[in-house]
Amino acid sequence: MSLFDRTPTLIGVVHLLPLPGAPRFGGDRDAILEHAVRDAAALVDGGCDGIIVENFGDVPFHRDRVPAETVGAMALALAAVRERCPDVALGVNVLRNDARAALGLCAATGADFLRVNVHTSAAVSDQGILQGRADVTMRERARIAPHALVLADVHVKHASPMGDESAAEAAADAILRGLADGVILTGNATGRPPSPEVLSHVRRHVGDARVLVGSGLSDANAPRLLESADGAIVGTWCKEDARLDAPVDPGRVRRLRALFDELATERPEAVR
Repeated sequence: MSLFDRTPTLIGVVHLLPLPGAPRFGGDRDAILEHAVRDAAALVDGGCDGIIVENFGDVPFHRDRVPAETVGAMALALAAVRERCPDVALGVNVLRNDARAALGLCAATGADFLRVNVHTSAAVSDQGILQGRADVTMRERARIAPHALVLADVHVKHASPMGDESAAEAAADAILRGLADGVILTGNATGRPPSPEVLSHVRRHVGDARVLVGSGLSDANAPRLLESADGAIVGTWCKEDARLDAPVDPGRVRRLRALFDELATERPEAVR
C-alpha cells in the first residue's frame, strides 16, 4: 500500500519501549516486540494508512548516531510489525536525528518511509545542536533505499531553529533544496499542535508538496488543521484516554479514521 493512497492520510505511531542499551531498558526483549505488534495491530484495525515505529522510550536520546544495539532492536521490531501488518505503509524514525540508521532500516526491512527531525538547517535541542545533513541523506537514499520516502520536520518540536527563516521558508528549502518528499509541522512539544496559520502559510509556500501535521492532532482540531495539510502523524490521541503511556485504543483510531473520511468527502479535492 502506498502511504498517500488516501487523503487525508492517517499515520499512527508505535512508541517502542526502552531498547537494549537505554537507561530504562527493562531486560525483557520479547516484551518490546509484543508491545510493538499489539499497538501496530490496533492502529491497523482502526484504519490507519501507515504506521511509524520510533525508539520513543530511549531517553535521553543520542544526538545524531545511535549505537548498533538500537538499530538491531529496531530492525526486529519493524520485522515483527511488518509480519503482523503486511498491507500497511511502514515507516521509521530513529530518535533523535539518525537519518542514516533509518535509511539502513528501510533498506534491510523494506520499510516504506522515514521521518527526519532536522533535514536541512540546524536547531538547538536538549541533545545539543542538531545539524541537517540532507546532502548525505539523499545520496544514501539513492544508493541503498531509493523506494523510501523522506518526510522532514520543519521547526521540529523540542527544539529551536538556529536561523531566522519562517517555517514556510524552511519548508520550501526542505522540499526544493533538501529534496524531501514531504514536510511535517509540529507544535513545540509532544502532544501540542502546530498553528493553523503557520500550516496555511507553509501550504502556500510549498504548493503541491506533501504537508503533514506531526503532533497534537485530535478529533476536535482535525477539521481546522487538515484544511492546509494532507494528513497527520498521530500518537498520543490514539491511545487510551489520550495518555502517552497507555496502549493504542482501536476505538479512538476508528473515530479519527471516520472523521478523516468525512473530511475527504466534504473536500473531495482536499488540499492538493
